[in-house]
Amino acid sequence: MKECPRCFWLIQHKVWKRPEGIRMTLPNGMDGILKKHFDKFRERKQLPPEICNNGHCKDMRLFDDMELLKVWRNNFKGVRFQDEEGNILSGAVDDVLKTGNKLIVMDYKTRGYALKEDTHEFYQDQLDIYSWLFQKNGYQVEDYGFLLFYYPKEVLETGEVVFHTELKKMHVHVANAEKIWNEALKLLKEDCPQSCCEWCKGR
Repeated sequence: MKECPRCFWLIQHKVWKRPEGIRMTLPNGMDGILKKHFDKFRERKQLPPEICNNGHCKDMRLFDDMELLKVWRNNFKGVRFQDEEGNILSGAVDDVLKTGNKLIVMDYKTRGYALKEDTHEFYQDQLDIYSWLFQKNGYQVEDYGFLLFYYPKEVLETGEVVFHTELKKMHVHVANAEKIWNEALKLLKEDCPQSCCEWCKGR
């Protein structure tokens, strides 16, 4: 929606689907491996070193309901909210932590190079929306979430690639997520916006 309101309107009204670019399979592959990695620690009721080495082990644990987590991770299900008019918003999370009775959203990010000073800021809306979805489903959420970045550090003589990890703790703004939701609904109720990108030009 923020990138191109017209594309968003056309897609949601099922008038046209924006062409997809070339898909990068490495991030998807890494995503699956990381989930398995975290699930091994989940079974042992431990936190992985990527979190503990950043000083976040105290009073924190991995969400331990695997069946529910499988639903939340599923791209076709995810954490889902439907309003009284039948409008639906859903999102598939990578992982969830807990502190007390509150949930903490965590998302893995794979990059090809080290983070810039503001890299994590581009994912603020994502963390806000995930946290808001949990809240709309009756869960208590912490006022922060995590982004866990992985990027290649070196290749060993054996050919194995070593990844550097960087954990970013970010304040969550559920009010921002609700604002985005309301703006999206308002946009969809209006006439189709003017073309604002090369993809939807002439559509």
